[in-house]
Amino acid sequence: MRSNSWAGLQKALMLMFSATALTAAVADELPGSGVTVQPADQNYVSEWFQGDLVSLGLKDLGYDVRESASMQMQAAFISVATGDATYYPAYWNPLHKSFFEQAGGEAKLQPVGTLVTNSIQGYLIDKKTADTHKIKTINQLKDPAIAKLFDIDGDGKADLYGCDPGWGCERVIEHQLDAYGLRDAVHHLQGSYETIIADAIERIKAGKPTLYYAWTPNWLSAVLRPGHEVEWLTVTSTALPDDQIGAVTDVAGIGNIGFPVNTQQVIANTDFLKKNPAARKWFELVAVPIEDVNAENLLEHEGKNSSADVLRHAEEWKEKHKSQWGAWIAEAKAAAK
Repeated sequence: MRSNSWAGLQKALMLMFSATALTAAVADELPGSGVTVQPADQNYVSEWFQGDLVSLGLKDLGYDVRESASMQMQAAFISVATGDATYYPAYWNPLHKSFFEQAGGEAKLQPVGTLVTNSIQGYLIDKKTADTHKIKTINQLKDPAIAKLFDIDGDGKADLYGCDPGWGCERVIEHQLDAYGLRDAVHHLQGSYETIIADAIERIKAGKPTLYYAWTPNWLSAVLRPGHEVEWLTVTSTALPDDQIGAVTDVAGIGNIGFPVNTQQVIANTDFLKKNPAARKWFELVAVPIEDVNAENLLEHEGKNSSADVLRHAEEWKEKHKSQWGAWIAEAKAAAK
């Protein structure tokens, strides 16, 4: 009788403990459990760091994050809109606004958060030539004598190391060549940016007049430093494609650079955002100081640029900002309740 009673008590206790454990497991279940997400990228190494940080946070929320799929930028927007990809973490607003609208706008995909602020872009020349010839604006290249200073191939036109086709910045440059009357004065060199900018760096080191397009965050600003080796050029008036009209182009300490000051955001599939409030909140919260991106990009330029290197940089950044990271993750979890 006693033996049977003890066995019954043991069984009851086991059932009670099992129920308690199950309740705790359900309570602790991460909001992304069972959900697979597919990042997209354009296989450009200077964007991997930000993308890895976004992915690390989603993994902490329980999402199954697949290896990022590389494609052309416009294809990434379309892929996110159709749901083939879940998000693209390098949307420059307003530079890429036309890609966003062409992919279907907010009904299909939405920009979320503020991953990196105050991303600027524009034209620069070597400081030696800027000081010697008192060149301050891109508009001064309408003067054939000024344009000829930057002529590399002997055709009398200034050669501008420019923007990769398909990035969006090339649209602004081409628009401005017409708007500023520079079409007959400037030749827009295009190709792999990493390849052509290497030539620009060597020209400047050799003391030769050099005109190029650049942006931040990027490693280049640590090699060719504005105010030291190079100077930003301003514009006499703003001239932008229709989809960017009204954008802020004035930068403190520089002036009107002619290009929009951009905010880098995550752009994600609208249906995914509706179903995943934790992921939406994460996208809204995660933010990286632009100087940290510049510093990481310089490490890439110095040779630490494999996918494993960049992921390690992201993990180190996460560890260094453990307290802030934990607060973001906790808030994202709470958004799912």
